[in-house]
Amino acid sequence: MHARMTLLAAGRSSSLADVRFGENRSLDAAGWEEVVRQVPAFSSLAAAELRYCSPSPRCRETGAVLGLTPLAQPALLDWHMGRWRGATLGEVATREPEAVHQWLTDPCSAPHGGESLLAFIRRIGGWLDTRPVGAGEWAVAVTEPSVLRAALCYALKAPPHAYWQIETHPLATVALTGKAGEWHLDLS
Repeated sequence: MHARMTLLAAGRSSSLADVRFGENRSLDAAGWEEVVRQVPAFSSLAAAELRYCSPSPRCRETGAVLGLTPLAQPALLDWHMGRWRGATLGEVATREPEAVHQWLTDPCSAPHGGESLLAFIRRIGGWLDTRPVGAGEWAVAVTEPSVLRAALCYALKAPPHAYWQIETHPLATVALTGKAGEWHLDLS
């Protein structure tokens, strides 16, 4: 029997037009309302034997509102964006168009001085593979949307550029089953 891992993207902390690299914001008013509305739909998550979250305010708050009391995991931090932290993609593209192009096309590059896409996916995969989830056990993690995307790339052994093809929205969930190095997407 395999372990089960459910990843839940945190609630909204800003409008799509104001999404910033490495934002460390709390849930905004709309985000709070949406999480509160979804409490009944996510109440079953509290039955998980292990409950984790990214240390960001919005992930901790999402987990708390859902009654999960998750343990913050530094390995689940958002993608480290170096000097781009706090800026929007549009702002960076205006200042550094060639660097943004390199970042979007070369998964080994980190023109911002932070993590490359490949390093980020490996960090999240390393976290998945080292969770103490035994056969038949269930773990839940409230994460940044980027973490959910990286986990999917790792679990599916997809090429890093597949990261850019995955859409995530606040409170999106994905279930994985398996064990270290052998994760499967569970669409049940």
